[in-house]
Amino acid sequence: MREPAFWYRPRSPQSYVLSPLGALYGAITARRMARQGFDAGIPVICVGNYHVGGAGKTPTVLALTKLLRELGETPLVLSRGYGGSLKGPVMVDRMRHTASDVGDEPLMMAREVPVAVARDRLDGVALAKSQGATVILMDDGFQNPSLRKDASLIVIDSERGLGNGMVFPAGPLRAPLQAQLARTDALVLIGDGRAANDVAAELAKRDKPELRARLKADAASLAQLLGKRVFAFAGIGDPERFFRSLHASGVDVARMRSFADHHMFSDDELAALAVEAQREQLTLVTTEKDLARLRGRAGVPDNIVPFAVQLEFDDPAKLRQLISDHLYKARERRFSTR
Repeated sequence: MREPAFWYRPRSPQSYVLSPLGALYGAITARRMARQGFDAGIPVICVGNYHVGGAGKTPTVLALTKLLRELGETPLVLSRGYGGSLKGPVMVDRMRHTASDVGDEPLMMAREVPVAVARDRLDGVALAKSQGATVILMDDGFQNPSLRKDASLIVIDSERGLGNGMVFPAGPLRAPLQAQLARTDALVLIGDGRAANDVAAELAKRDKPELRARLKADAASLAQLLGKRVFAFAGIGDPERFFRSLHASGVDVARMRSFADHHMFSDDELAALAVEAQREQLTLVTTEKDLARLRGRAGVPDNIVPFAVQLEFDDPAKLRQLISDHLYKARERRFSTR
């Protein structure tokens, strides 16, 4: 879906008209979140959002994957596989699966870390443990009560924040903010914006840390784009963030086109993009997530450049200590209850 523009504007008549539905939706979600989840038997770290749409969860998951491996762990990502047809549980196989099978994000992440797709996350736990995982990284699922989380890291784009602060469909929040703050262990603010400073201050009162991070362009991707005029297109939660990243990296963006999140490009759309780029002698560039949805399809222009990014934390030692502490507490709790 395309998120409504009024979500990220001051509260409007549309949002107030929809607020009763938001109150009902939020109450149901908050009640679900209060349930006691199933104990996986191994540490579960959830990377989630307070709101619908994108904020940078996938780069955060991949950054945590690297850190966990440095700590001697064997991480496995557990995903619902949004946009894929397979209910699972199934391990993502990039040689066999496409985005229409398992979803674009799992397919993309599977290049760097084992990924299990399971609509029922309890089934996913069994599969993860059978693969020798010592830590489960939940990609999304913060509001899902089925699994007990040993740590929940919430990702917010510091430029966009939480919009009008109202609950879906009146705004972008998935549940009332206070109910979500109560279950947050750390906040990951991506970028240099100030739109989420109030949320960070609220969590600081609860002694929950704020971790600042920023997206950095992959050197190899950047080398293919610098000195060229590009046509950027994206079907992600926040295409504007992608376009801003290109501009900030010094890429000459001549044209931009945005599509809905998880958009499945038609053959006609791809042909039109290719013709327009060729007519103006532009290089097509998109996100790795978008390219994952195009993988294995016929008729895809072969000169699309993926713009890869990595998440870098301002204080990696602080992140390392946070994760180490939560892993220790998770294992201590399970040992003490035996």
